[in-house]
Amino acid sequence: MEILDIVNEYGEPTGKTVDRETAHLEGIRHRTAHLWLLRKKDGKTEILLQKRAQTKSFPGCYDISSAGHIPAGDEYRESAIRELREELGITAEESDLICCGDRTIIWDDVFFGKPYHDRQYTKVFVLWTDADENDFTLQEEEVDGTLWMDLEQCIEGVKENSFTNCIDLNELMMVRKTAMQGTREMSL
Repeated sequence: MEILDIVNEYGEPTGKTVDRETAHLEGIRHRTAHLWLLRKKDGKTEILLQKRAQTKSFPGCYDISSAGHIPAGDEYRESAIRELREELGITAEESDLICCGDRTIIWDDVFFGKPYHDRQYTKVFVLWTDADENDFTLQEEEVDGTLWMDLEQCIEGVKENSFTNCIDLNELMMVRKTAMQGTREMSL
């Protein structure tokens, strides 16, 4: 059973905890970390998309490179690094992560016949890498595959819903802004 910190509207733990299932059943605010992998290839910025396993919510949809709930007592960066290692088999340092910003996610749905009320406070990170798809060791219960895609094509695809995804456009634009800043810094 996964135990999560209950957090306030600023993502700060309140000192209370809740199990993940109850958090989603009752709509209790908790923390998550989203990590997008970026790379430069042929002069363009590419973003890694994770294809969600068939047993997960949004089965078969392309999504964030790596993401996860933050266990009670853990921090955003350490959780992002752990999820990256677990889901894709990639090791990185917390200091390598670039923070894009924070998001509040409020979303209600039904999954596998159960009400689902998601209330997340999320920190979004970027990690630049040179990894190829064959460098990843996928966690089969979480990930069915990966795909490197040109960042601008990804943005257009999400806008037009031209490929199966569950990517939030606003978050993708946060990643783009950070990527553009990083690209400028790399060229200086």
